[in-house]
Amino acid sequence: MGFLEWLMPPSIFNVFQTRLLENGQGAQPEPDFRPALLVVDMQEDFCPPNGTLAVTGGRSITPLINTLLSSPLFVLRIATKDWHPPNHISFASNHNHASSPSPCCPDSSGKAAIPFLSTTTVHNPHNPSESYTTRLWPSHCIADTPGASLIPELDVSKIDQILEKGTNRLVEMYSAFYDPFTSPRVSDSGLAHMLREAKVTHVYVVGLAADYCVWSTAMDAHNEGFETVVVEEATKPVDEDGWRRCKEALVGEPGVRVVRWEGEEVRRLFPGGLVTTTVGAGNDEEVVEEEEEEEKI
Repeated sequence: MGFLEWLMPPSIFNVFQTRLLENGQGAQPEPDFRPALLVVDMQEDFCPPNGTLAVTGGRSITPLINTLLSSPLFVLRIATKDWHPPNHISFASNHNHASSPSPCCPDSSGKAAIPFLSTTTVHNPHNPSESYTTRLWPSHCIADTPGASLIPELDVSKIDQILEKGTNRLVEMYSAFYDPFTSPRVSDSGLAHMLREAKVTHVYVVGLAADYCVWSTAMDAHNEGFETVVVEEATKPVDEDGWRRCKEALVGEPGVRVVRWEGEEVRRLFPGGLVTTTVGAGNDEEVVEEEEEEEKI
C-alpha cells in the first residue's frame, strides 16, 4: 500500500488515481515502447514565404510537431538540419557550366542546369563505380545563413539534440542517418548509434519534405531495425504525386507506416488524451480534432 493510499479513504484515493491517469500523470509507460521523435529539416529555406526551396504548407505543420514534442513518452527528440556548403553537389547553380566549370561538379555539357528539372549523377568519391542520379535544387540551407535556421515557431526548448546533415559537398544526404552510398559509406550522422544508446524501439518521423528527407529518414530507420511511423498531417511533400508513390511503395511493407493524426499510433503517445489543435493560418488553416477522454468522477 502506497502512502497516498494509506492516507486517503479508498473512495477518494480511487478518484484521485483516476484523474492522474486521465491527465497523463502517473500513467504507466507501455512495456517495450520507447519512442523517439525525429523532426526533419524544419528550416526557413523549406518554408514559405521566403524559403528558396519552400514546401507548400511547410510552416503550417509546426503546431502538430510542437504537440508531439510535448508528449512525455518520447525518450529522445532530435531535430535535423540541412547544413550545406555553398558548392554542394545538389545545387543547380553549381552545374551551370556555360561559362566556367565548377570545381565541385565538373561537367562538359556546357548547359545551364535548371532547379527541379535537371538531374546529375553523383559518384561515390571513394568508389567511382558506385553512383546514383539525383534531382538538382535551388541553393538552400547554406551553413550559417538565415535560410538554414530552424523556424522560430518550432519549440526547440523540447529538442534534445540537433543534427546537421548534407555537410559533405560531394554527396547528397536526404536521410538523417547517412548518404545513399554503401561501398563505402561517405557520411554517417551517428543517429542510429544515438537511438540504440537510448534503447529506442519506435521512431516517429515528421517534418520536411515528405517525399524526400522524411521518406529517406523513415526508410533508413526501418532498415536499422526500428518500428517506424510517419505522421501524415505533420509533414508536407515537394510533389504530391511523388508522395503518393512513396506511400504506395509501402503497401505490404512491414515495420514502417504512414499514419493519420487521429490514429492509435499518435494517441498512444498521450495517455491523458488530446485537445483540438489548429494547424496553420489563413487559407492554410485546418482543424485537427484530437481525442479527449471524458472526465470520470
